[in-house]
Amino acid sequence: MKQFDTSELKVHPLKERENQLQLEKLAVNPMAAPEAISAESEAVMAQAIDAVKVARAKGRPVILAFGAHAIKNGVGPVLIALMKEGWLTHLCTNGAGVIHDWEFSYQNESGEDIRKHVAKGMFGLWEETGFYINLALRVGAWQGRGYGASVGAMIEEEGLDIPTEEQLKIDATTLTDLNRAAGALDLLGAIRRFKIKPGWMSIPHPYKSMSVQGEAYRLGIPFTGHPMFGHDIIYTHPMNDGASIGRTAQRDFLTFVESIHNLQDGVYLSVGSAVMSPMIFEKSLSMARNVALQKGEVIDRFFLGVIDLAASTWDWQKDGEPPKDNPAYYLRYCKTFSRMGGTMRYASMDNRAFFLKLYQGLQKL
Repeated sequence: MKQFDTSELKVHPLKERENQLQLEKLAVNPMAAPEAISAESEAVMAQAIDAVKVARAKGRPVILAFGAHAIKNGVGPVLIALMKEGWLTHLCTNGAGVIHDWEFSYQNESGEDIRKHVAKGMFGLWEETGFYINLALRVGAWQGRGYGASVGAMIEEEGLDIPTEEQLKIDATTLTDLNRAAGALDLLGAIRRFKIKPGWMSIPHPYKSMSVQGEAYRLGIPFTGHPMFGHDIIYTHPMNDGASIGRTAQRDFLTFVESIHNLQDGVYLSVGSAVMSPMIFEKSLSMARNVALQKGEVIDRFFLGVIDLAASTWDWQKDGEPPKDNPAYYLRYCKTFSRMGGTMRYASMDNRAFFLKLYQGLQKL
């Protein structure tokens, strides 16, 4: 079956792209006044703040899953503050969240005009974004890193260490980790195809202090990326490699499952992620419970705080799952999380308001 030949693509320099988002204009000060929210949302907010405080006091995990709009809305500084102060033990996002965070750290801007660029056959076809992120994933697959850490390391270290062809040939035949051995061959293919020289490849990230994944890497906090193949603009670049994405994403998924395995008496916050977060959570919790139950253990006490924009008048905790003829049934994330056990609370609010109220609420004794 014939496949599309990516070598025929014309990829454009990122500097030619007019961006709609400038981080310096969007960045949210952690102590900024949040917008007002409903009384119902305030009640959920209070429960979430209390749950996080109790969990961390007990040394239990607080896991945050968020969609790309959290980055696009400029709440990176708030997430960084939450990490630095020890409130978050694991962060995860989708492929778009990784990309927007990287572009902000690289050039302080992100967000292209999709309608205009699709019409011109230019959408997503940007050299630096596609080349550097895909190369970081190839290097990370060889090094044994996950998706998020591969990009986070490139941001924090401001570059990539490119091995020699000879080193990769040795690793391909001697590494006992077969995923890393195969990753060596994938990286070797990229080095040859794109004529990449060995040694340190300097990639300045002048705005790395605003990068959530870069800061997570520096702090040693898990930041996992959960991409879906073909969803993100890096798939349009000739450097894209499905095997490297698969290897790094699989490591991150299993890292995420391990965090869920320790969720008893902890907190899971899902903010603005309608698909990625509920889907990986339900599989991970099932896997974690499978192992726990074999040991006579349970994972049944945890707080699920679910935040999104859609309004819901259904009381998921009190009334359970709504019937299929009720529109609330089709709030996929609520439906999924309501089936997971624990204590689930849903609130409709903007993610900026949620993160500001969360951070500022945690400052109060």
